[in-house]
Amino acid sequence: METIKSLARQAKQRLKNNFWENCKTNLEQGEIQAKNLGLNQSKVKKYIGVTVRREIKGEAEDKFYLKVKAMLDCYGEVSDAIGRLTDREYYNALSYEEKQRYNLELSTKYLAALERYRREKSLGL
Repeated sequence: METIKSLARQAKQRLKNNFWENCKTNLEQGEIQAKNLGLNQSKVKKYIGVTVRREIKGEAEDKFYLKVKAMLDCYGEVSDAIGRLTDREYYNALSYEEKQRYNLELSTKYLAALERYRREKSLGL
């Protein structure tokens, strides 16, 4: 768990690096771009807010989401998405019950990533 001191240090660093000015500029540019493309400006604002929160928390792009995004960009929505995303080596080492649990968890993660992908595409990002 991070200490208050380290959180304060990170906040000070963001101020020094004009993080908030850059966020404001990105937000304004996103609004203008959304307006020009006829997109919902509030959805774009919300999306930018989520990305800023992720950046502040230090969350890296989810590797699984990037894998799903690459698959969807290349092939579109395919009927065997779960099979393509399965880690075969790991999957083959599991028992029957563990395989069922793995498939369920993988499909849940895939649906969440698919929803995020659709949301980003609807915003033109």
